[in-house]
Amino acid sequence: MDKIERVKRELKFHGKIVDFYQDTVRLPDGREAIWDLIDHKGAAAVVPVREDGKILMVRQYRSALDRFTLELPAGAKNGREEPAEVCAARELEEETGYACRKLTHLIDVNTTVAFCTERIGVFLAEDLVKTQQHLDDDEYVEPEAWELDDLLEKIYAGEMTDGKTIAGLCAYAVKRMRGEA
Repeated sequence: MDKIERVKRELKFHGKIVDFYQDTVRLPDGREAIWDLIDHKGAAAVVPVREDGKILMVRQYRSALDRFTLELPAGAKNGREEPAEVCAARELEEETGYACRKLTHLIDVNTTVAFCTERIGVFLAEDLVKTQQHLDDDEYVEPEAWELDDLLEKIYAGEMTDGKTIAGLCAYAVKRMRGEA
């Protein structure tokens, strides 16, 4: 494949969570094109499994979809250098009111490779310990415990469409199927 060269990158908007850029690129045939890019510092998500085997999920309103969703606990890293494991443990406790004694990497997800740099590390959290929820001022998150099979049914029925949640639950299901969890 011939080389595509970035000629210029312009910051168009600096936001709280993302920065929006427009890249000017030179295509293999010499023409130039404008490509949009959303730059994200990264995030982490967690599949928290209780002793009874139920998975702690969070229900929260998502403005982009204008509805409540059922998702894995997750959040943005405090900075690019923050390890995803640290972010995952923090988000677990903040959103569910549980900490964990065991955190294992499951999978990494690039959410939208066509125009976004966001990469989410997804972890399995086991040996949960009840603590207290520590929500941000603008967060309204309700934890709920679910059976894995019921969550997989929601995925395949099209009721659950969040990419990190689908990837995380499916990775955990495969790990369980193999006897590794």
